[in-house]
Amino acid sequence: MPVAEIIAIGTELLLGEIQDTNTKHLARTLRDKGIDIYRATLVGDNSTRISNLILEAANRADIIITTGGLGPTVDDPTRDAAALAMGVQSHFNPELWGQIQARFQRMARIPTENNKRQAYLPDGAMVIENPVGTAPAFYGVVNNRSLLVCLPGVPREMEYLLENAVVPLLEIRFNLRETIRAVVLHCAGVGESQVDEWIGDLETCANPTVGLLAHPGIVDIRVTAKAESQAIADQMIAEMVQKVRERVGNIVYGQDADTLESAVTSLLLKNEFSLIIAGDGSQSTLVARLLPPASTLIKIQDSKINPFERSVDLLRNSVAQAQNAIGLAIALTHSDSNRRNRLELAFVTPLEVITETRQYSGPEGNIPAWEVNYALNFLRINLLNHHNHKE
Repeated sequence: MPVAEIIAIGTELLLGEIQDTNTKHLARTLRDKGIDIYRATLVGDNSTRISNLILEAANRADIIITTGGLGPTVDDPTRDAAALAMGVQSHFNPELWGQIQARFQRMARIPTENNKRQAYLPDGAMVIENPVGTAPAFYGVVNNRSLLVCLPGVPREMEYLLENAVVPLLEIRFNLRETIRAVVLHCAGVGESQVDEWIGDLETCANPTVGLLAHPGIVDIRVTAKAESQAIADQMIAEMVQKVRERVGNIVYGQDADTLESAVTSLLLKNEFSLIIAGDGSQSTLVARLLPPASTLIKIQDSKINPFERSVDLLRNSVAQAQNAIGLAIALTHSDSNRRNRLELAFVTPLEVITETRQYSGPEGNIPAWEVNYALNFLRINLLNHHNHKE
């Protein structure tokens, strides 16, 4: 199967002024077509550096796709860079200029003189007409082997051309018959090293592949399969996912687009519970995460109750007086002496109180995400156990 590399062009990307969403979309689209992506690179608006990157990529990849740098200004260097890499000159294309003028006319606009830059193409390049924008795309060949595709940086235009022009081109040129599919299992409650102990041997498999990615309080398990059809790839993934789930148990809270808050909301609805949350003010981020999916199920109790034990006592009274309610008490304390943070949690029902204390000494910037993810998973696990006891 062909190998691809992606080059995202734009100094604004390197300066962090805008986020590169094009590479993510490209990677997923190429993956679904069975194309392996070995490298993705960001580069500024410099034609020499861009052409050097294209030539380097041509030594490794069958397909090189660039995004950005096709506008009408002097700092849009992709056309010149592509010509340098292809070893040719660029020339004005009157037919292409006519297409650009026609697009401006349809938008009731008049092209400026610098728009003519967009009508220059490397010799031998083929135009990819852009009906949703003013920047024409094109493709050509580098080093007599690698297909170079240059797309606009505007995401809406790039995505349209990718789907309607580039993918059909790649399917024909490379006789694409395989597909790559992926599923991500989301886990919480244990660290990456523990998950690795449980499924380390599965991570050595060649197809499907299994990989781990850690976030504050969460570990993702990605299962990826390549096959001649989507159905076969999905079956391969399903079999591997079953093996993974058998090993790791209920630390898996969801898959792909699932979130911890959606998992908690689902359990609240299944048990017909409302949730009362109390704490010392540190629970505000947790509430913000839970409110969109569970706004009708949540009640906020006094958020400035101290100490934690008093908060739990008052919460237990509130739960006892409510109908079909459970409670979550949360408090986070920070120690400057040892730079450790202590998270105290309590799951409250009319019949019991389950408490847990957790220490955290990781990066300060990760504390809010870690605290909320850990608290949500504490709530999820206890809701699961409560539901199982009822049955």
